[in-house]
Amino acid sequence: MNQDQLKQAVAQAAVDHIAPHLNKDSIVGVGTGSTANCFIDALANIKHTFDAAVASSEATAERLKGHGINVLELNAVPHMSFYVDGADESDTHLNLIKGGGGALTREKIVAAVAETFVCIADESKLVDVLGDFPLPVEVIPMARSYVARKLVGLGGEPVWRQDFITDNGNLILDVYGMDIVDPKDLEQQINQITGVVTNGLFAQRPADLLLLGTSEGVKSLTA
Repeated sequence: MNQDQLKQAVAQAAVDHIAPHLNKDSIVGVGTGSTANCFIDALANIKHTFDAAVASSEATAERLKGHGINVLELNAVPHMSFYVDGADESDTHLNLIKGGGGALTREKIVAAVAETFVCIADESKLVDVLGDFPLPVEVIPMARSYVARKLVGLGGEPVWRQDFITDNGNLILDVYGMDIVDPKDLEQQINQITGVVTNGLFAQRPADLLLLGTSEGVKSLTA
């Protein structure tokens, strides 16, 4: 299977995984990106079995609505059973790097609310040590240069993602050159830098289940 077919396979696997647990009151959190888009397309086939979705980006909200799926604001949702999203990298402990699409802050918020975080990815995303994919850091615009200097001090090479503004009106610094051997500690260190909104490490709240598309079918990994 090519990469698109792998994404479609894991998206369907995610739908098959959550479907038995959904009811008319269920809320499904949905991530952002090409793999999440495949999930949305598959989720539309069972939209009659759950109440609504919460989107992690404006683009995701529009795609959900295009399929006739009710979209709620997170503040209106007291409980969420599942959050399903892709990843740019995952290690075997299900620590993730996310944010290649720039929606990391909203993704992290929705993931924090969900009872179960299901990550869907193709096998190219599974690594021994995180960091080959540049780590996105969302920053308040006036703090961009200050935060960049602090990231250099942590051993990274930050690059401003120019001509890109997040849904929150902020900027992204993509940090290259880091071997992230302690994701939880680095996530905390970066988030403590004044001017950082959040970073793309999902280690304080990793995935609960990784559905990995491989040439031998979809594999399930738990931390």
